[in-house]
Amino acid sequence: MHPAAEHSPLGKSSEYIATYTPSLLFPIPRTAKWAELGLTAETLPYKGLDFWNCFELSWLLPSGKPVVAIGEFSIPADSPNIIESKSFKLYLNSLNQTPFADTASLESTLAKDLSAAAGKTVGVRIRSLKEVEAEGVVALPGECIDDLDISVSTYEHPRPDLLRCDHSRVVEESVHSHLLKSNCPVTSQPDWGSVAVEYRGAALHHASLLAYIVSFRQHSDFHEQCVERIFLDLQRLLKPEKLTVFARYVRRGGLDINPYRSTEEVQLPNHRLVRQ
Repeated sequence: MHPAAEHSPLGKSSEYIATYTPSLLFPIPRTAKWAELGLTAETLPYKGLDFWNCFELSWLLPSGKPVVAIGEFSIPADSPNIIESKSFKLYLNSLNQTPFADTASLESTLAKDLSAAAGKTVGVRIRSLKEVEAEGVVALPGECIDDLDISVSTYEHPRPDLLRCDHSRVVEESVHSHLLKSNCPVTSQPDWGSVAVEYRGAALHHASLLAYIVSFRQHSDFHEQCVERIFLDLQRLLKPEKLTVFARYVRRGGLDINPYRSTEEVQLPNHRLVRQ
């Protein structure tokens, strides 16, 4: 368990407060997990964002009439802190009986509070149900490797030793899998996700990638650190010219978390998958 997480509301009984309470947000420093991966804030080999989507966002107009919408939050991957997910949900629920003059006022409040908790500027967009409905759902890029025939016997910890590549061939491709699963390091609840890998480098053996992804199945870690571990393991193996790893996780409590890590300055999409 992350040393700070044991002091968070995660895994504990909590009172749901329905009026604006920014103190509910619980930041967790990224430094401990970076150190576990051999990284520091100064040596991060990737750029990226964590997209959070909130499907249970509601507040009051000055008239007292409630509004519902969908919130999109983008937290920089190099921010000093992640925001513990249950505290994020409790904070968002504290808006339920709080009046705001208009949507812009709410966006400004959210950006201020979330940026203070993350330690870096957090992007905020409040979107109408009609707008998100019109976008529909998308498929991940490239080839799905889930139908490959593999034998698996280990699930407790990520197994980078399973990964194989052909250094005599350089390819540029996108592959993905929907078989990513890990567990919350505090509550042990399952975290279900889909992961995509886009790269130019030594040709990755797809079956070995699938076996590696499955090896996360009983691993305990936060979403962000799982994606960072996959990125680092692939980077060490492939020595790629460019590499992007991102995961789209199934929502829990109205929130989904979607980490993106890349060697490139890319315009990151935030499109829902069918399981989201």
